[in-house]
Amino acid sequence: MAEDTSPVVPTEPLVRTDDFIQRELTQRLKNIEAQSDSHAISFNGPLISGADDIFRQLIEDLSNSQVGQKRLTVLLTTYGGQVEPVQRVAETIRHFYNEVWFVVPNHAYSAGTVLVMSGDRIYMDYYSRLGPIDPQVLGANGNWVPAIGYLRRWDELLTKANNGTITTAEVQIMLGFDQAELYQYEQATQQSIELLKTWLAEYKFRDWSKTETRGENVTSDMKADRAEEIASILSDADRWHSHGHGISKDVLYRDLNLRIDGLEEHPNLYELVKQYDKLSADYMRKMGASVAAHAVASGLIMF
Repeated sequence: MAEDTSPVVPTEPLVRTDDFIQRELTQRLKNIEAQSDSHAISFNGPLISGADDIFRQLIEDLSNSQVGQKRLTVLLTTYGGQVEPVQRVAETIRHFYNEVWFVVPNHAYSAGTVLVMSGDRIYMDYYSRLGPIDPQVLGANGNWVPAIGYLRRWDELLTKANNGTITTAEVQIMLGFDQAELYQYEQATQQSIELLKTWLAEYKFRDWSKTETRGENVTSDMKADRAEEIASILSDADRWHSHGHGISKDVLYRDLNLRIDGLEEHPNLYELVKQYDKLSADYMRKMGASVAAHAVASGLIMF
C-alpha cells in the first residue's frame, strides 16, 4: 500500500500567536473578576497625561457592559507620574463604583502610591512595593523631574547660602533653578499629600470603627490624624532617600501602621493575579510596549 504523502490539513483554524495571547489574557482577567466578584482592569505604565483617558475608556466600557456591578478591582503596575491624571483616574473610578480594590503585583511608586490610597483595600504580596510620595513634573528641558528631590536640593543650597557656606559652583547651580518650576513642584507635592490624606480618611479608613489596642470608637478626627501622619512619613525625602525606594507591606504596617491585605492570604486570587501578571509582563516585553491597559469589555490596549 502506497504511503500517503498528502499534506495534513488542520481541522481547526490556525490562530495567530498575538490573538491567542490576547484571548488568554482576557480569560485570565475574567477569572480574576469571578474570584473577586467585581469588574477588573489592569494598567501597566506611567500615570501621565493620557492615562486618565485610557482609564475612562476602560471604566465606561465596563460599566456599560454590566450594569449593577459596584466593585472594581484594579491591577496596577507603575513607576509613578503626575498628580493631575491620578486625581482624574480616582474620581472617574468613584463615579462608577462604590468599592475599589487595588492589587499591586509588582510595584506602584510615587503617584501610583497616591492612587492606591484611594482604594478601600490594597492587596500586596511579599514582593510588592509602594513608594514615597514624589510626583513627577515635566521640566523645561522636557525631562520628568521628581518634585520632592528637586525641592530638597533647592532647600540644601538655600541653607548653605544663608549660612555663608555655599561654594561658587553651588551658586551657579542655584542660579540655574527656575522659580516658576519650583512653585510648580511645590504645588504638585502639596496636592499629592492632600489627596492622599483625603482618600485615606474617606475610603481606606471607611470601615475603621474601633482602635486595635483599646477598642475605642474611631472618630473622623482620628482618621484624619492618622491619614496626615501617613502622608507626612511617605513624603519625607530624608527618610526614604530616593524617588524609587520600595516600601513593602510589612514596612507599611510596622512603620506607618497601615494595614495591607496580604495576597498570600487569598490563595485563589493570588494565583490568578500571578498568572495574569506574568503573561502580561512577558507580552509587553515581546511587543516592546511601555503601556498596557486591559478590560474585558474593551480588550487589550498596548503601545
